[in-house]
Amino acid sequence: MHLWEEFAPELVTDLYELTMAASYLREGMNGEATFSLFIRGYPSHRAYFVAAGIEHLVDLVTGMRFSESSIEYIASTGKFPSSFIDYLRDFRFTGTMRAIPEGRIFFANEPVVEVTAPIIEGQLLETLVLNVVQLETLIASKAARCVHAARGRSLIDFSFRRTQGVDAGVKAARTSYLVGFDGTSNVLAGKLYGIPVFGTMAHSYVTSFEHELDSFLAFYRTFPENTVLLIDTYDTVSGARKAVEVARIMAADGKVLKGVRLDSGDMAALSREVRRLFRESGLEGVSILASGNLDEFKIQELIEAGAEIDVFAVGTRMGVSSDAPYLDIAYKLVEYDGRPILKLSSGKKTWVGRKQVYRLHDAQGMMKEDILSLLSERQVEGEPLLTVVVDEGKRRNPPESLSAIRERFSRDWNALPPPCREIRPTEGYPVKISRALEELDTRTVEDKRREIEGGRQT
Repeated sequence: MHLWEEFAPELVTDLYELTMAASYLREGMNGEATFSLFIRGYPSHRAYFVAAGIEHLVDLVTGMRFSESSIEYIASTGKFPSSFIDYLRDFRFTGTMRAIPEGRIFFANEPVVEVTAPIIEGQLLETLVLNVVQLETLIASKAARCVHAARGRSLIDFSFRRTQGVDAGVKAARTSYLVGFDGTSNVLAGKLYGIPVFGTMAHSYVTSFEHELDSFLAFYRTFPENTVLLIDTYDTVSGARKAVEVARIMAADGKVLKGVRLDSGDMAALSREVRRLFRESGLEGVSILASGNLDEFKIQELIEAGAEIDVFAVGTRMGVSSDAPYLDIAYKLVEYDGRPILKLSSGKKTWVGRKQVYRLHDAQGMMKEDILSLLSERQVEGEPLLTVVVDEGKRRNPPESLSAIRERFSRDWNALPPPCREIRPTEGYPVKISRALEELDTRTVEDKRREIEGGRQT
């Protein structure tokens, strides 16, 4: 049986979500609860996050039902009472989900998603919410750094073959396009999301011919309108000279060589030499594309070294976010049955209650500061970031186009203070806590500590 045939969103969960839900049901605990999804801190060299995955999450949550096959499996474990199995048969999410829209920039400890629902429903969503938002936000944030490092040059996602699974590869293509990449090599993502697809040839193609030039000419004959040649299989400069020969043959046919690709070696020096050859040959319009272990750090290094590269094809290091392969993301209960909830574990502080994030801008339209407040506060200045995306278990608005999300990201990016954009940021962005939230949090902490001390004394 194949995974794709058996994929069931209702089973995208850890066992303890089901055991807690079964116990809540047994104890008659199904009051209204709010769970908050947030990232505790930044990975190294990070100063912001890009919200992503919300559209997929809404689709999964609003369509979530326990199929008979899933119910039979859960029952077969022998771990759950029949009353809980019966509950699952009628399960659907009936609550509210608020989220920071995809493409918006947000910061550590700000809730990117808040779920308010009967506690069993909210609890059963935990693993799904974490998994979906963590991956796409992680990759979107990494890809945004690559876009910044490229300084206006084009980028293409080449990560599919080394991402952690097919789904991750598709999501990497989508989220990198969301923040400004120009396309992807991923054909499945191209079909699913309408993302432009790009590709050239592999070294195996070149080596399958007796002569390098023969491979170039064969590729031209097959793709006369889109000829991009991989020139580093044997010797890059020699390959560039052969590309010039191909360009002359194409010109005689009324065609134009579109570009060449470099995949190894000192790409800064090689790109300059290839560009020199092209200029001397009157081929100023031929693009130079580079691939091979690129990320924001390498891209910045190449540009600072004077590389003559027009397009960066970014693969593995972006697709797996190699320098920061996970986020310290958490989904925590912050309110139950009207009672504020918090966690006091060392290093894992949570803020109580349902919350909103307000963003203030300066007179030039640049982000100035964010204020984390209680949702019930009405006097907070600024633009509220979290919006209702699911209401009474139903999607609030039609799905958004990727182009609309790209535009939203661009607006936020242009308003982000320059020091926060840098590959090695020199300062962070201020997130303040409202007085009402701080006071409620302090009272809740004091009440909990008195309760703990009272328990010790008895």
